[in-house]
Amino acid sequence: MKTLYSILFISFLLILNACSDDWLKPDPLSFYAPEKVFVDEAGFQSALNRCRWEMNGDNHGPIQFNFIAVDHLFVDLATSLYMSDMTLNTPNVAQVNSGMFNIFNMTFQRIKDANTIISRIDNITWSDDRVRNRILGEALWFRAYWYYRLVHSFGDIPWIGEEVIGARTDYVSTSRWAILEQLQKDMEFAAEYLPVTAAKSHVTKGAANHLLTKIYLANCEFDKAIASATAIINGPYELMTQRFGSQKDRAYYNLLWDLHRPDNKSLAENTETIYASVDRADQPFSTWYITNTNTNATQGAASGNYGTWSMRAYSPGYWQIPDSQGPRACNWNTASGDTLGIGDAQVRTNNWFHYTIWKEGGYDYSNTPDLRRAYCNWIEMGEEYCEQITAVGPNATDISVDFGKPLQKSWMQNLNDTIYRWYSWPYYKVYNPHPQHPGWSYPAGGPGDWYVFRLAETYLLRAEAYWWKGQTGPAADDINRVRTRAQAVPITSADVDIDYIFDERARELYTEEPRHSEMVRVSFMFAKLNREGYTLESIVTKNWLHNRVHRVNSHYSTPPVFTWNNNSPRLDPHHFLWAIPQSVITANTQGAIKQNYGYDGYDPSVPVLETIP
Repeated sequence: MKTLYSILFISFLLILNACSDDWLKPDPLSFYAPEKVFVDEAGFQSALNRCRWEMNGDNHGPIQFNFIAVDHLFVDLATSLYMSDMTLNTPNVAQVNSGMFNIFNMTFQRIKDANTIISRIDNITWSDDRVRNRILGEALWFRAYWYYRLVHSFGDIPWIGEEVIGARTDYVSTSRWAILEQLQKDMEFAAEYLPVTAAKSHVTKGAANHLLTKIYLANCEFDKAIASATAIINGPYELMTQRFGSQKDRAYYNLLWDLHRPDNKSLAENTETIYASVDRADQPFSTWYITNTNTNATQGAASGNYGTWSMRAYSPGYWQIPDSQGPRACNWNTASGDTLGIGDAQVRTNNWFHYTIWKEGGYDYSNTPDLRRAYCNWIEMGEEYCEQITAVGPNATDISVDFGKPLQKSWMQNLNDTIYRWYSWPYYKVYNPHPQHPGWSYPAGGPGDWYVFRLAETYLLRAEAYWWKGQTGPAADDINRVRTRAQAVPITSADVDIDYIFDERARELYTEEPRHSEMVRVSFMFAKLNREGYTLESIVTKNWLHNRVHRVNSHYSTPPVFTWNNNSPRLDPHHFLWAIPQSVITANTQGAIKQNYGYDGYDPSVPVLETIP
């Protein structure tokens, strides 16, 4: 296994045209050493293209590589069926379907790529400091984005702020508070020098302010968070309120369907997008993001290590449901599979997400005016029948005896399998049909643009900052901007608390936000402010994330409601932070990286730097 400390020269894309879709064309990769690349602006631009391309790694690939999907596990709205018992996630065992070790190792690789730009920015003479500062600001943004995710997954970790030349085994853990302080300074610089508008996948002032708002919140600087969010809201962004894009004339669907079509996310007319990763199915295969970077293009097609995998990670295994005679009623190589994908329940959502959070203003999930829970946007699997999926042949040429009928739960011989096969899901969020690349027709979800930041979240972040300050009126106003667009019932200031804000984030940002990271952020904020009985001294035994999960996520009921894949859901308080891979700690022979509390190898005597040298 590659560790954080492996020293690899990064492979850079050759000089690309950043002002058009030409940068997506399959120019061959360059294996030049950094000293031969960073000789002019074009060399730095090619390195930034690498960092932009790597952003797809946050939301692409199967569960062991898809960071956003992993961030939806072990939280209030879902669990992992493959490893629902967090006590099995040890520092020494990389659970295949958890992806946590990959988040640690692969994210540090991306930080290394950004650091190479940052460290070499003044190796040349710049004729225009504005160009230098723009490039530096964007590289700082990429480093801050990944570090923000790391400190809200693993807590105190090594700070690496410069390019590493040669092997190092002397890293030490640094306080997440010290890292956040550095990220705040870096993003204040980036927000000053990045452009207001830029080409697709390039970082803008809005993206810097959005990340800065999250960092200000993490540091409990609420007035600054309000100001940075307001700068975005007053900028060149607006919530989309009219149908638009490639499918706007399909009357069956609605505005929210349009908003989440992959080919609409980077459209110029989509004024809601602040930052989106770009990965196009209509571009040559060699430009697609392949999850496993050790896999070449041909192997990528054969193994399926490309694309969003949204139609597999977030959907149930409906295609395994039998018909009334026992054979499988559906299959993924039929019309239904092309439309619905080959779900694998990798992010197993719960009834709180499916039903409870839609009970508002006298409505429930079945009659709410909220467009986000509209019938056209979800695949509904009811108590006994699935109303939208009809039984088809198990093979392309076979016909089920129940062809044309709704699937029925009673056809399942083992109702324990309903945890995997039978639950509703937000089809509009995950539908991303595969381009059917030659030699590979696995409908897991093909290449596609994906939201990283959009304006709806900015409103919810500002609402949260207002709530922490006790200003529930302005908080309700911001939440209602999002709800009104969705045609949901407006709320009042009396409705606003942190739980409601995260309810709204679930309704609006499912499959987009790093939900675990945001819940960890709030947990540390409660503890730092000594609010509601939470403290930093006791955070590993009592924290907001753990309490909320056990309050709303029925998967973690006591006793457990199911056993699947030989394990039952369990989440203890210290699991709010994840285990640092033991291979990383062991390889660091001349330093000391502190394991998190509650995991094998934890040693309270290991020091943690409180400042960055």
